Amino acid sequence: MKSFIITSTKKSSGKTIVSIGLSALLKAQKKSFSVFKKGPDYIDPIWLSKASGKDCFNLDFFTMQKKEIISTFNKYSKNCDLAVVEGNKGLFDGLSLDGSDSNASLAELLNLRVILVIDCNGMTRGIAPLINGYKSFNKKIKYQGVILNNVNGDRHQSKLVASIEKYTDLKIIGSIWRDSSLSIQEQHLGLVPSFAHKQTVQKIRGIRDVIKKSVDIDMFNNKVNKKKISARIITKKKYAGLKIGIMRDEAFGFYYKDDLEKFTSLGSNLVKIDSVNDKKLPKIDALLIGGGFPELCAYKLSKNKSMLNSVNEFIESHYPVYAECGGLMYLTKKIKYNSKIYPMVGVINGETQMFSKPVGRGYVMLETSVDHPWLGNSLPINCHEFHHSKLRLKEPKYKYAYRVKRGYGIDGKHEGLIYKNLLATYNHLRDTKQTNWVDKFLSFVDKQI
Repeated sequence: MKSFIITSTKKSSGKTIVSIGLSALLKAQKKSFSVFKKGPDYIDPIWLSKASGKDCFNLDFFTMQKKEIISTFNKYSKNCDLAVVEGNKGLFDGLSLDGSDSNASLAELLNLRVILVIDCNGMTRGIAPLINGYKSFNKKIKYQGVILNNVNGDRHQSKLVASIEKYTDLKIIGSIWRDSSLSIQEQHLGLVPSFAHKQTVQKIRGIRDVIKKSVDIDMFNNKVNKKKISARIITKKKYAGLKIGIMRDEAFGFYYKDDLEKFTSLGSNLVKIDSVNDKKLPKIDALLIGGGFPELCAYKLSKNKSMLNSVNEFIESHYPVYAECGGLMYLTKKIKYNSKIYPMVGVINGETQMFSKPVGRGYVMLETSVDHPWLGNSLPINCHEFHHSKLRLKEPKYKYAYRVKRGYGIDGKHEGLIYKNLLATYNHLRDTKQTNWVDKFLSFVDKQI
């Protein structure tokens, strides 16, 4: 199997556009391949899933152990001819000074060949020392080649190519000219989520066509061996019969695919719910409300009064509910957005207000409190947050599931608001050996019925 990581010298250099286009091309060519995203974010994987027609899985050093990264990569690339990983930020960037959580470290761990996307705006001869510097910084990295992005015409391209060919030994495998039609509207996390984008298919098709004429696709035809990695983990169906409602619609859609697979592998049945169009909750044992952009759908959500009342009654009746970020916003009294106020579910006695800049952003370190309903006390948790809203409580005397060690959470000190059997948090959990949250949540649900 041949495996790549598409990365760059810095963020916002075009690696997501390249990843989307290549994924769509591989799909059109009926290649046997798998797609992954380095890091914790949700939006890029949604776009990659749409482009590839396949589920996209996250690989994240902060929330996963190395053996979990290897196991996840192995599990979902098994029997594939190709594996494509989209990196995050630059090739050598990360939290750790030693680079142990960088794209380069992931490339070493999984034996991935690096496709380096370079934003060439304002650059000519200087691209050569840039490339040589990257190659000499870590000589263990195996490069497939470089893709030139944001090229300003023939003259610009010829200067870049001449410099690379004269001074480096890195192969040029693509040159993408400056094209405003390739851009995707940004929203909070970087790219508007494709689950809410009406013109997603058209946009992906356009990106695919540009990549097809700009990038050497023959690189996918040569075989490169991948290191042997551990076998997949098989879980038992411990919670057969449990019905877990999950809101997946234009307002809510941020879920890790392998976390959802864990729910079904343990026997529970995930029941899809549309918060905008469904009139009430179906017969379920518990409810998940993930992140998303409820503020963009606030008017529609507020008009679906029967669903708001149904969710309110469900929580007031002590059914287990877990809500993250956008889900937390949905459960408050109201959302303030663009100088307008939209009534929501109202079980959390407070309101959320949107701001232009992030309130909480990045990796978070938490410690569970004695009040956590299903994870246990004093457990360290690595997770992440990215929210532009702030919760303003009218009644601050809530119990909290976490103490914030790094990050912001609800107020910089507390995270995970508890009300009856509801846990509402700004942070996003990943089911790993550290948290095992899916199993523990299902165990909690099982005890309530």
